Amino acid sequence: QNHTLRRIINTTMSKEPDTATQTMKAATTKKPIRRIRRRANANQIPDSITKNVDLIKAISSTLPPDYEFEIFKTLWKIDQLECKHIALQMPEGLLIYATVIGDILKRFCVKGTLTTVSVLGDVTYGACCIDDLGARALGADLLVHYGHSCLVPMTSTVVPCLYVFVEIRIDVQHFCECVCATIEEDVPMELMGTVQFRSAVAEAAKLLSSEKYNRPCTIPQAKPLSPGEVLGCTAPTLPSDAKVMLFIADGRFHLEAAMIANPQVRALRYDPYSKVLTEEGYETDKMKDIRHRAIEKSRTAKTFGIVLGTLGRQGNPAIVTGIRKKLREHGKRSFVLLLSEIFPRKLDMLPQADAWVQVACPRLSIDWGHFFKKPVLSPYELEVCLGNTEWKQTYPMDFYSNGSGEWTNYHEKNKGRVATIGSD
Repeated sequence: QNHTLRRIINTTMSKEPDTATQTMKAATTKKPIRRIRRRANANQIPDSITKNVDLIKAISSTLPPDYEFEIFKTLWKIDQLECKHIALQMPEGLLIYATVIGDILKRFCVKGTLTTVSVLGDVTYGACCIDDLGARALGADLLVHYGHSCLVPMTSTVVPCLYVFVEIRIDVQHFCECVCATIEEDVPMELMGTVQFRSAVAEAAKLLSSEKYNRPCTIPQAKPLSPGEVLGCTAPTLPSDAKVMLFIADGRFHLEAAMIANPQVRALRYDPYSKVLTEEGYETDKMKDIRHRAIEKSRTAKTFGIVLGTLGRQGNPAIVTGIRKKLREHGKRSFVLLLSEIFPRKLDMLPQADAWVQVACPRLSIDWGHFFKKPVLSPYELEVCLGNTEWKQTYPMDFYSNGSGEWTNYHEKNKGRVATIGSD
């Protein structure tokens, strides 16, 4: 009997509880909270760097105070990677500071691993010239590229890269006063500049739009570039009702890209060094006429020479692959020539080419194409030549922007930057 009773009790206890009991249990039972433990300040630069008195003194006594070389961040990156050898690359205007920066980085490397600093001396026109291949050939563990934004994805480089924009502090108040002395109130304006002045652009746009100045100012963007950033080959397309563009830069090269992309807009450039605001112009119609004639002349070409720019990562091999395929489809012969610099005398050595297309910098064709004996087209111009796209009334400045044609770097077919170059 006891055995039977025990079996009945066990059977009763093993039965499923009723619905009311389940509901009450769910209401009273707390769901365990999953807590994710993260290492505190994992990406924060340590005090051993940012509060190093000797380091701060070395920076302030040897480097210009208005230039942000991001020494702290660079030292932190060197320590994280435990670099023994790094390479520095910068435009010619900053090369004067290269050896000073190298000395500081070697002296204040916290882990003491850094023994060699190499300075890459080849000309650097922009971020497209980042020379990770040269850095690897030297045996560098890290390449620090100064003065430009991140155009070539770090996933595409063969060594780790650190981009330092070298932001420059300027007299924003004076710039705003110059604008107000030139432009009437309530006139909408678009404000742009080079990457060194991106903080100044943001600050100035806010001030000009305030009640004090009453000059509504917006910052356009050609994604994936930073807001207001303009390259020599890439600029935002402004709204059709835009009246004035303001540009902060010490030269015209980048501004010209914005003027080509927006020929109907009045352009004013502020030089932060001379502190002068000037009205600028560009002969867009003349440029378009020259380029259109080069395209028309190339239509009868039977053999095209394709120049792949090898100055850093200036040339995109994937674009070359697309060009060769399209030329074959149109019954054209082609060959590929690798050049770091493109000169008329160099191309004259290959007379078998009836016309050229260069995958390096579109501005080479725009600014200098008429100095060559034979047409030197950009990838966009070749598309027009082959009839794959129409001639655009507004010449496109979109070489590094999203959502544009197959001639651009960020087109889906070209993002991988990979090509197989064989013989036709």
